[in-house]
Amino acid sequence: MTKSELISKITNKNTFLYQKDIYNIVDIIFNTVTKVLKDGDRVELRGFGSFTTKLRNARIGRNPKTGDPVAIPKKKLPFFKMGKSMKERINN
Repeated sequence: MTKSELISKITNKNTFLYQKDIYNIVDIIFNTVTKVLKDGDRVELRGFGSFTTKLRNARIGRNPKTGDPVAIPKKKLPFFKMGKSMKERINN
């Protein structure tokens, strides 16, 4: 599901809200989650799951085309861990 499909689905279920307002709400939520993760904090949505970041250390990789060594800098990667109740809802 894309962001626009999510907005359309929410709009269809909540006809009293404008699509523009729903777009702004979804955008604010995504931007807030991104900012919190960028700051190194954790986002936990009870009944859904939690978002965290993990630091991947710098390493030496290889260019797949030439085989030459390439320095890969350290970076943060986002991770999502599904909540227990979400797992139960999906598997039932």
